[in-house]
Amino acid sequence: MKTVNETIKVIPLGGVGEIGKAMYVVEIDDEIFVVDSGLLFPENEMLGIDIVIPDLTYLEENKDRVKGIFLTHGHEDAIGSIAYLLQKISAPVYGSKLTIALAKTHLKELKPKQPVKFFEVTNASRMNFNRTHVTFFHVTHSIPDTLGIVFHTSEGPIVYTSEFKFDQSAQGKYAPDLAKLALLGEQGVFMLLSDSTEAERPGYTTSETVIANQLSETFYAAKGRVIVALYASNFIRIQQVLDKAKETGKKVAFAGKTLETTMKIAIDLGYMEVGEEVLIPLKETTTVDEDNLVIIVSGTQGEPLEALEKMVRKQHREVKINENDTVLITFTPSPGMEVSMYHTMNNIAKAGARVLTSAKNVHVSGHGSQEDLKMMINFLKPKYFIPVQGEYRMLIAHSKLAQQTGMQKSQIFIADKGDIVEYKNGKVRMSGRVTAGNVLIDGIGVGDVGNIVLRDRKLLSQDGIFIVVVTLDRKKRKIASGPEVLSRGFVYVRESEELLQEAQQKVKAVVEKYTEKESFEWTNIKQEIRDTLHSYLFQQTKRRPMIIPIIMEY
Repeated sequence: MKTVNETIKVIPLGGVGEIGKAMYVVEIDDEIFVVDSGLLFPENEMLGIDIVIPDLTYLEENKDRVKGIFLTHGHEDAIGSIAYLLQKISAPVYGSKLTIALAKTHLKELKPKQPVKFFEVTNASRMNFNRTHVTFFHVTHSIPDTLGIVFHTSEGPIVYTSEFKFDQSAQGKYAPDLAKLALLGEQGVFMLLSDSTEAERPGYTTSETVIANQLSETFYAAKGRVIVALYASNFIRIQQVLDKAKETGKKVAFAGKTLETTMKIAIDLGYMEVGEEVLIPLKETTTVDEDNLVIIVSGTQGEPLEALEKMVRKQHREVKINENDTVLITFTPSPGMEVSMYHTMNNIAKAGARVLTSAKNVHVSGHGSQEDLKMMINFLKPKYFIPVQGEYRMLIAHSKLAQQTGMQKSQIFIADKGDIVEYKNGKVRMSGRVTAGNVLIDGIGVGDVGNIVLRDRKLLSQDGIFIVVVTLDRKKRKIASGPEVLSRGFVYVRESEELLQEAQQKVKAVVEKYTEKESFEWTNIKQEIRDTLHSYLFQQTKRRPMIIPIIMEY
């Protein structure tokens, strides 16, 4: 007897209104499936934050109904929070061979509370559940074995494309499964969730062959070392560098722990073709003539910008950029990191090195542009469409592309994090919200840094801190020592003695006023000290430091 699904819900917990942090919940009757578990690198105002992950409250509240976690590919924006998710829920994890191997590396430092079952799947796999079955199809992305996910329901398939583009030159594990896409379209797709990252870019995404040609030209023309900066999980770019290095007789070294770990996995599993004569350890680069040397650079968590900055400042342990180098920046910076990238590029130029960026055709996106996105919609012919994986303006642009293919506004749902797109009683509608948002990771702290802490960090970074220490003799009802003031990041003490002395006198006056009373509360004294100093210091300096009064007694 064919299963009839009464209720179907799609809930983005991340990946909408932002680029990264992908996490989508597909709820079919009483079964919950999680698609991707990504992270987001912090924006500039997130001072001290290491990474950002989705709020997992909804999944934790419904953990008994979670039947599986499906990972589409091995980039950090798809697997970066898997260790945190597996701390909250216990469910099997499905993904391609490479994706599973990369996901397991995240579990080494943060081990799950219970053993995790990993299932390797291919585009030919079929996973059966009580209320649905799940199939997969290959798409082209900058990492091999990227899979789209299909949840089969009685209303038709729910398809998540993963991150994709159409590249006619893609081969092997990068090639898309066009036949399967066409077959899904013929069957009739119920709901499509599609990558919106490049929805504002006209035309088709440039083929990877353009990069290969550019690398050849650069490698042949370079007079010194070639330093290639990229994300550690951009496998297709790394393979191209290795191929062109072999073609031009150059040696290649990896700089970056994450990069080395990722490449070891890729080489061991056969996802990276590399000649033994090409690769050398980074510590041996000094024995190779600079004209014959390529260094591939990435940084912590796969971000290359930090490593480049260290190299140009001569602070990197092994590599220091000099005037004979050619630096290829083959990545697009994370949102909020653009200013840092331009600053680093300027410093590289000051060092005398040659800088090549996407302006010279070094960068090709791993995401489909407008014509690619319309082609996907035309392939699958969805009844309903949810643009995902993009900032809000990109979701809007993608919805307009869908309308250009003939879809109506009533068939398109632009969801925010936590919004529920629900099918019930023959209708699809927005039916409410669940808890969703950002969880900030700082060191080993998970979610213990919120808006108030970030506000304090921002205040400290802008106007510094002003600490006042007073010791009271409560029996004699007088000041035993102090007030003493300590300034950090506010004013230069040696040049501001008059300001600090006046601040001390104002604090002394406040404390003496309270000690003359029969009874007093510490909180009242502290608050009046803050108010008095805020007013005085702003009047004198037009700055608002964080003021911390410390009152002791004996």
